[in-house]
Amino acid sequence: MLTDKIALVTGASRGIGAAIAKALAAEGATVIINYNGSKEKAQAVADEIQAAGGNVQIYQCSVSDYNACGEMIQELIKKYKRIDILVNNAGITRDGLLMKMSEEDFDAVIDTNLKGAFNTIRHMSRYFLKQRSGKIINISSVSGILGNAGQANYSASKAGVIGLTKSVARELASRGINANAIAPGFIATDMTEAMPEEVKAKMTETIPLGRIGETKNIADMAVFLASDKSDYITGQVFAVDGGMTI
Repeated sequence: MLTDKIALVTGASRGIGAAIAKALAAEGATVIINYNGSKEKAQAVADEIQAAGGNVQIYQCSVSDYNACGEMIQELIKKYKRIDILVNNAGITRDGLLMKMSEEDFDAVIDTNLKGAFNTIRHMSRYFLKQRSGKIINISSVSGILGNAGQANYSASKAGVIGLTKSVARELASRGINANAIAPGFIATDMTEAMPEEVKAKMTETIPLGRIGETKNIADMAVFLASDKSDYITGQVFAVDGGMTI
């Protein structure tokens, strides 16, 4: 379905990003796994994709660094001649109550989660416009829709991603470029696995479907939005959350 497509997935060394990278590769796309911290984890994901017959490379870059993002995209365009799919998944948390939250923790989350998405889109937009095609998929969160106590910085960043997605969609639609967002709910990842069982049980009670989601659920939506089946969809936010935002 995505044969001959080139996809850049940020923050793809683990969790949701890794699942999206694997799913896109399984559909035939050549995938660039962007990572910031762990080369070993990124390489492990790449090795799994290669073992399954997929095409992949890894690339280190902090998406919060505007100039580094520009260099990454220039190098990838030089090598692959085009990028068809951009998935902005890179994200961090620095949770804490607003009254105790430091400016540094607020800025760090905004810089990675929101400005990081701006940075990649900003540098990719000229190539998408030249191609007159492109799929932008931004990973938001139900926290950006509902808000969440102890996550003022994270919720603000993810709400910002939604606004960014809608504005980008309006600006680029006339050139055949689609921009959509996915808002995951409570998804089983390394981060949620470390949570106390009682906390996970309490969170599960807020989900109408009564269970925690899987990274595959997010990856399946990303594959759909990356494919030509979503060509007439842009500026939308898809909550993949088991009904949390009903």
